[in-house]
Amino acid sequence: MSANKRPRRLYRYVIDHDKGFAPNPFFKVCTLACCKPRIRKGAEIGDVIVGYGPAEYGLSGKIIYWMLVDEIIGFDQYWREPEFEKKRPRLGGSLMLNFGDNIYHRDPETGEWIQEHSFHGEQGTVIGKGNLKRDTGRTDRVLIGRDFAYWGGNGPRPPEQFNEFIKSGIGEVYAVKSEDRKEAFIEWLQSLPARGLISEPTDWFHDKKVRKLLETGAVAC
Repeated sequence: MSANKRPRRLYRYVIDHDKGFAPNPFFKVCTLACCKPRIRKGAEIGDVIVGYGPAEYGLSGKIIYWMLVDEIIGFDQYWREPEFEKKRPRLGGSLMLNFGDNIYHRDPETGEWIQEHSFHGEQGTVIGKGNLKRDTGRTDRVLIGRDFAYWGGNGPRPPEQFNEFIKSGIGEVYAVKSEDRKEAFIEWLQSLPARGLISEPTDWFHDKKVRKLLETGAVAC
């Protein structure tokens, strides 16, 4: 590690709403483009992010996903890149397309933010002002990970020796007591053979509003 580079961080937080939006684990790339502005602002390439399940669904302490950050880009680049066009939301399509996270880019003439029509907007409008401010106000960064595992509600619980890295409650943390212990936990994560999208998002099974989308013809992919 060079003198100018900080130790990589292990971000941990609880995912309150696991719809496949934040994070978005589809199309072989895991992206964190919305919500969690402090993580998106502070993370660097090489950091690891772990999202745990909510107690509401009996998933406390279980890992929904982990990702290794290998690229960080701005919203405009995310919008323009052909690789990420599939992550633009298409309401009325499959659930995977309904919850696309590629929703922000700037008007090239005015510089104002454009928020594409998505479930992230407020009811009856395209724009969700609260979400727009939260997602773009602190940072213009999208975290991208191609080495990831996303289990939804079927993820593992870390072995007992790694209980110190389990997150509960609100907020996010990256502080650790021991760098060696942190690296051992990351090594355990990466030793798990499963990669990519393993199971569908938790809320596809538990959230009544999402279930209604299924019942009205939006087919899960």
